[in-house]
Amino acid sequence: MKIAIFGLGEAGGTIGGDIAAATKQLPDVPEILGYDPANVATPDGIRRVDTPSEAVSSSNLVLSMTGSVDAKTALQQALPAIPADAIYADFASASAGLKRELASLADGHGVRFCDVALMAMVPGNGIRTPAMFSGNGAADLRSILAPLGMPIEVVSKQPGDAAERKLLRSVVIKGTAALLIESLQAAHRAGCADWLWNNLVDEFTAMDKSMMQRLVEGTGVHAVRRFHEMHASASQLQELGIEPLMTDSTVKNLQQVIDNGVPEVPKAK
Repeated sequence: MKIAIFGLGEAGGTIGGDIAAATKQLPDVPEILGYDPANVATPDGIRRVDTPSEAVSSSNLVLSMTGSVDAKTALQQALPAIPADAIYADFASASAGLKRELASLADGHGVRFCDVALMAMVPGNGIRTPAMFSGNGAADLRSILAPLGMPIEVVSKQPGDAAERKLLRSVVIKGTAALLIESLQAAHRAGCADWLWNNLVDEFTAMDKSMMQRLVEGTGVHAVRRFHEMHASASQLQELGIEPLMTDSTVKNLQQVIDNGVPEVPKAK
């Protein structure tokens, strides 16, 4: 087997290095080639090459670890030299629409495509980063990477399904981080950051499925009161000199809830 890795930054360098380490004890050690135009380190076990075509020529598997802004360019650079029936796996945190566009381009060259959504931080996890796969190359890619230690859920054969699930989750995970940052910025101005942090830690630690359900359904019941409370919260942040970006969005969201209600909460497992 010959494996090409596009992008040797944090994700590509870490996961690529782990793949090299995990496969060097196999009876048939794969050749692993890496390409990155940036001045980044080359992990042990990966042979750095100077062009995309040199990396992918004769490769059975191409792992693209670029950012979403470079994902299409990376594929376009690689396609003319990728052998038919190879697997091209795109790890970018890109929209489902872009993943499907990439899959269509790959299919036009007879290349199987896998949409990869990494579901945790790569630092500290490496090849053991949990992932979701979708696309016509998902099952075969799982058979290669799962034995090396990657926890993988194959979502479907439809490219973009994995990315869609990840990004919907990111709305909450990354949005929660932004809310915490905005609140802490104001709390430091108010001189109560320690109190706020400990209070929020207690709230999050106690959260369970029923609490999550109450957060959604309770907002529908008490939307008007919460609208006015969050409007006051935005004013409070402004008094402390903090621009209420996230809080203003919450006010707008509550107005939509007043107008349209809340979505149905799925039944818990």
